[in-house]
Amino acid sequence: MEQAAAGGDAAVVQAIFDETIAVHRRTRDGLLPRVIEAASAIREALGAGGKLLVFGNGGSAADAQHMATELVGRFMRERAALAAVALTADTSVLTSIGNDYGYERVFVRQIEALGRPEDVALGISTSGGSANVLRALETANRLGLRTIALTGKDGGAIGKAASIHINVADMSTPRVQEVHRTVIHAMCELIERNV
Repeated sequence: MEQAAAGGDAAVVQAIFDETIAVHRRTRDGLLPRVIEAASAIREALGAGGKLLVFGNGGSAADAQHMATELVGRFMRERAALAAVALTADTSVLTSIGNDYGYERVFVRQIEALGRPEDVALGISTSGGSANVLRALETANRLGLRTIALTGKDGGAIGKAASIHINVADMSTPRVQEVHRTVIHAMCELIERNV
């Protein structure tokens, strides 16, 4: 009985790896120019004294914090610290804005407070439909920031709201998140290599 379960478990794990490899290949083949364009936009903003404001919900919030960490700290090599802020990390700000203005505005108020025309706003959403990410990108556009969306599924309204859209076109949230992490790492490497 245990052997049969282990064999079934192995098949599940193999299928997960096969699926994520397939989504990675599709993304690589279809989105390479957009990943490079997004990294270039961030690198140019940082080089001109601007900053990256990055945000998302749940796993995408963790990805936002991960990206900011790689830039403020280091990714692969020693270099000067780069200005990146994850708008997901300050629980006092998030909860006060959520309480006073509603959850849809938790990133909007931070973009209004911190965003400048020389900055880049990067919104991450596996669904492409997160209302607070959409509102923040719309606000960033209105304030003159460069906007990037990293999405899943068909990209939804969030993809349409950004000047650069990187869409991992898959319906599985875990597979999209896995590729998002690879895209973030690729952007960090390009940014770090050229600063």
